Amino acid sequence: MALNDPFPDRIPSIERARAMVLQEHTHAVAPGLPMWVSQSWQRCLDMGLQPHQSVGFDTVTAQHMQRVQEASRPLVQAAQPVLTELARVIADIRYFAILTNAEGIVVDVHGPVDRQDRRADAIARVGVDLSERSVGTTSISAALRELQPVWLHRGEHFFQDTSAYSCAGAPLFGPDGLCAGMLDLTGIETQERPALRHLVQRSARSIENSWLLATAHALVLRLSWPGNPLGGDSDGLITLDHEGHMVGANPAARQMLSLEHPLTGPLHASDVFALPWESLFDAAAHTTVPQEVPLWSGLRLQIQAIRTGGHTAHSPTTMGAKPLKAAQTDMIRQAVQQARGNVAEAARALGISRATVYRKLGRPH
Repeated sequence: MALNDPFPDRIPSIERARAMVLQEHTHAVAPGLPMWVSQSWQRCLDMGLQPHQSVGFDTVTAQHMQRVQEASRPLVQAAQPVLTELARVIADIRYFAILTNAEGIVVDVHGPVDRQDRRADAIARVGVDLSERSVGTTSISAALRELQPVWLHRGEHFFQDTSAYSCAGAPLFGPDGLCAGMLDLTGIETQERPALRHLVQRSARSIENSWLLATAHALVLRLSWPGNPLGGDSDGLITLDHEGHMVGANPAARQMLSLEHPLTGPLHASDVFALPWESLFDAAAHTTVPQEVPLWSGLRLQIQAIRTGGHTAHSPTTMGAKPLKAAQTDMIRQAVQQARGNVAEAARALGISRATVYRKLGRPH
């Protein structure tokens, strides 16, 4: 037995919102409508678009598409295994997955697309321009502009021609922190499924992590706050080269470390972690057990260091790196010396408790 629509009142409320914004041209916040939807509708009106206009779902030129495909190759390659699994998961609910670049141009499609249905075939083609300027308000344009996961149902789309779609979207960020595209899940004349916003967000994180790990690097750092387990897609991920420079970071790591989006210049591990950067490499060589490390901000993170590159003449393992715990102890001892033996002052400087200082130095309280 088919389930009833769990949101029976949404479509009438969307129609009332459309009347307020699109017919009465009021700038008031429409009840029950996300602010970003009404803002997108207003941008469409400002561009001279009208809801009743026919949507062409045009493709970009061959030359433009060639440039798009070349630039999007790392993203498409990283997304393949995720999209394959995602297509299997959503097949029974008649949704399919669309991958676009940062312009909203389709670069890949996965899932059960009914090519006999023009509404499906129109948007599920590589090279179609699904930007706001081209097809109005969609989860594609919303995710790329808002840079957050979104859910869009039926009449929340700007054009009448696109009011049959229900879609969830999430932005995709490259290892450099720039938005490189978005992932969209679309159904046609299906019941509302806002839970897909969570699915598309998790899938986007998996793609970002796969892309990051596919780039050249020597060391991977998995990050989490103390007390949280490591090993899932929610981990912060940082990649380093042999000299300790950050090659890339996923959004979770950028949030944990308050890194700019994107980085404005080269960033070294020693700029973030309050310990000798070589110790991170040494930890990867000696243990797989997560360890807590201090940040210069005074906070602490749980990290697991994983070596992936081969040793070179400049590899930290040839530079006399100390074990991580020994390096931490040296840092604490140095802080106590600088504080002239004042443990409380040293603890404040390091952002740790006095008990931790005593424990690390093996002193009685």
